[in-house]
Amino acid sequence: MKDEKPIIKASTPRSGKYDTKIDVYTSDPKGDHKSIHIAVDSSKKTAHIIDTTNGKTEHTDTKCYLTTACMKAFKENFYDNCYELTVLRWFRDNFVSKEDIEHYYKIAPTIVEAINKEEKSNLIYDYIYDNVVDYCVTQIENGNYDKAYSRYKSSILCFEEQFAKPLLGQKLVKTLNY
Repeated sequence: MKDEKPIIKASTPRSGKYDTKIDVYTSDPKGDHKSIHIAVDSSKKTAHIIDTTNGKTEHTDTKCYLTTACMKAFKENFYDNCYELTVLRWFRDNFVSKEDIEHYYKIAPTIVEAINKEEKSNLIYDYIYDNVVDYCVTQIENGNYDKAYSRYKSSILCFEEQFAKPLLGQKLVKTLNY
């Protein structure tokens, strides 16, 4: 009904990898409704978002530094199927090698975790948005797929070296010092 007000519920799950869950419903969750569910892991500074507001269920996992950069750039106007991410996903599915995709999804969560620990993480995400997301989208729009692929791949290798390896090294040292 048009006169119904949104219902917001916050909870602390008893188990699982998330410590906070926020549910936003357009109306009574027991009836016909649309919703957004946000599960937060504050220790890793990550979230998983499930959005059903457009009639389809969409998942956003902030373990992807490209998605996280878009989320930071668009703030409250972020939409998981925004133009930039749609273009990048099309490019990934049509031009990126299976091995590179697997490597990205293996290393990206560690990159995001490391960036989130940085004092100026917002500046880093701004850089990623401007120099990887926006650059690659522009190159893809212009048919310069080799340039887009080169920037995408070099960003993975650069951020892996700069952020992931030091974090993994710290974790290994902590593990060995038991």
